[in-house]
Amino acid sequence: MKHTKLMAIGTLLLLGVSGTAAQSLGDYARAARKKKVEPTSATRHFDNDNLPTNETLSVVGPPPPANANAGQGAVNASSTQATRAAIVDPAAAAAERKQAADEWTKKLDQQKQKIDSLNHELDLEQREFRLRAAAYYGDAGTRLRNSAQFDKDDAQYKSDVDGKQKALDAARQELDEMQEQARKAGIVEKDANDKK
Repeated sequence: MKHTKLMAIGTLLLLGVSGTAAQSLGDYARAARKKKVEPTSATRHFDNDNLPTNETLSVVGPPPPANANAGQGAVNASSTQATRAAIVDPAAAAAERKQAADEWTKKLDQQKQKIDSLNHELDLEQREFRLRAAAYYGDAGTRLRNSAQFDKDDAQYKSDVDGKQKALDAARQELDEMQEQARKAGIVEKDANDKK
């Protein structure tokens, strides 16, 4: 019993000593910040401590829209002709964007119709073969008389279905590529669906 009490007291004393000697997380962070080596001029890293407050930061992307008094002077020499046209005449830029969206919508709709047509043909082919197979297997006399013909028709059906499936897969892949090109051109899918 005395031994257990002594062990408990010893453990508490060790925990107390280690708790007072331990450095808090905040103290450790401050010490690490003081020890940090300043970055070289070749690389600059910004954080909350060295973020410039008096200077302006460069922002990636188009320049902010200039007020009405600045006009054409806000456009710098390196901007493209399309950007200049968009700044000069936003209505023309909107009309051009709408025309591009309409063209992409038309292309995408045509591709979707092609996929629907191929899918419909494949479905019809499969249904017709199932009906022929049901009729063939349902009549024992037909199976005995026309087994070679049915095997030949079966092989033809499988090659037709494989060809149509490959065409359908290629059309779907082409649609995916077209949608990706439209997205890269700045045409959002919902813009294309808004026309319907």
